[in-house]
Amino acid sequence: MNRNYQKELECTLSGLSPKAPPHLFLHSCCAPCSSYVIEYLSAYFRITVFYYNPNLYPDEEYEKRVNEQMRFIEAFPAKYPVDFIRGAFEKERFYEAVKGYEEEPEGGKRCFLCYRLRLTETAKAAKEAGADYFTTTLSISPLKNAAKLNQIGEELAKVYGVAYLCSDFKKKNGYLRSIELSKEYGMYRQYYCGCVFSMQERKRQCVSCKK
Repeated sequence: MNRNYQKELECTLSGLSPKAPPHLFLHSCCAPCSSYVIEYLSAYFRITVFYYNPNLYPDEEYEKRVNEQMRFIEAFPAKYPVDFIRGAFEKERFYEAVKGYEEEPEGGKRCFLCYRLRLTETAKAAKEAGADYFTTTLSISPLKNAAKLNQIGEELAKVYGVAYLCSDFKKKNGYLRSIELSKEYGMYRQYYCGCVFSMQERKRQCVSCKK
């Protein structure tokens, strides 16, 4: 039986106290994807956006995306405070994590390994900070596997002792709202997921479309 992660999220949110908002560590892949998630969750949590994306390629792309993330956080009028932590840009860890899966198609096993790498660092950082929950913006993308993200998150929650906030942020028009917010705030929206392999695959798709 498939789980309804949006309903699970709503159930969790309904049980939170507005007088004492819990602390959420939110892994963000990019500013556009984080926009709706921050808009939605900042009404319930004190959020720390954790920017850990060692998969990004090239270096200039990483800098462009992290700067856009910080710009959005500064500009957005959140109900509760939204802080920012820039994780280490450990490119070698990404390539080591996905070694042997370089030729996997986008959305396959290579991506699952990347999910685990980024969520593991988020769980570690959340524990060190004494956060109440951790989660990721990744489930807002129609191209990301929400079930796999939640599976990994729940596994890591048991390891690190920090609750994982299950989600499927694309639901309830979350993805469409992120596009609206991107336009409203004049955000840079990338044309590929982030790693060199996704960039190469997208370029091949673009070439095929032109034929």
